[in-house]
Amino acid sequence: MNETFASRLFATLNILVLERLRKGVFQIEGTVPHWLERVCPRDISTGMKVLISQEDIPFLENFLIDAEAYWQNPTGHPLKSGFWTEIDLNGDEYYLEASAVILDERKILLVEFAEDNYREKQALIQKARENQLSYNQLVKENQKKDILIHCIIHDIAGQLSGINCCLALLEMENLTAKGRERLAIGRKQSIKQEILVREVLEIFSAEVNSLEKFSQPGAIAPNILHVTQECIELLTPVYALNKVKINLVYDPQVTDWKVIGDRQRLERVITNLAENAFRHTPSHSTVTITLTPDPEFIHLTIDDEGRGVSPDLVPHLFKKFSQGQHKSGRIGLGLYFCRITVERWGGKIGYTPSPTGGARFWFSLPRSKS
Repeated sequence: MNETFASRLFATLNILVLERLRKGVFQIEGTVPHWLERVCPRDISTGMKVLISQEDIPFLENFLIDAEAYWQNPTGHPLKSGFWTEIDLNGDEYYLEASAVILDERKILLVEFAEDNYREKQALIQKARENQLSYNQLVKENQKKDILIHCIIHDIAGQLSGINCCLALLEMENLTAKGRERLAIGRKQSIKQEILVREVLEIFSAEVNSLEKFSQPGAIAPNILHVTQECIELLTPVYALNKVKINLVYDPQVTDWKVIGDRQRLERVITNLAENAFRHTPSHSTVTITLTPDPEFIHLTIDDEGRGVSPDLVPHLFKKFSQGQHKSGRIGLGLYFCRITVERWGGKIGYTPSPTGGARFWFSLPRSKS
């Protein structure tokens, strides 16, 4: 390949070839590409010696600092500048890329008009970003499904516990032999189902970063007194079987108990806290739920007569996958669900030692203005 052909080839590829004569001074080799006259205000021709200055092409001048070091100690691979832009007299942008190479001990600087390469790389970057967003969205959707499945299983587990307790209480009744036989079969099947659900809860460990978006306030303000009474009614058999009392304390003179929130999730919050108190309170003791209103909030407290919470565990009670001393087949999402739900509705939730010596879990929800 002769030099004339090589020069024309570089020009066809929109590459300007310059040989370094001394620091900052270069000689133009071969045919000058057409794009150069659009970004360079001076007349440039083959064989001309040019000074690349900070004033003319700042980016290229800065790249030459690295190029000089490369020419002194070449690595065998061309040193590339990366893309930069130049503006012509009409305000149009041109994307360029420089490379420093060594050829037969001659120090060569190549400047390429890289419009197509730049557009192609930008398209790849944009496609990668779109794929990353799609992946993130898919992960979030899977997380939503995971936590929804967990909540469904958690609720089923609570209902099965209530059914088992009711069946256990029926054993104390005066049943016929056939009735006792059928009761034993039903209780056996129910216990199997409860064990299965607990095993699912044990192995359920998917991350739930999107749980914060799972609970949203409903349009209808629930009556927290009615919801609490219904929760107590459902939990009473479980408490009675284990010889634990559950009491509700409130002012009957108060007529407005509506709060901001969603009835179904409010029931889940109260049930979670009441079940938590049940698991940590001994037999022949009492769990007390108290409702107290003020002008802005309604406060609910649940006091048990257990051992309370160890001080080192208190800071972690309402975090994801946090468990107390007694795991009881749970994976540590109950209190976390309570916290993000209450906070989503503008309320607060927390723990303090109970005046009776046990644990006190509490939350406050804004009163409905409707």
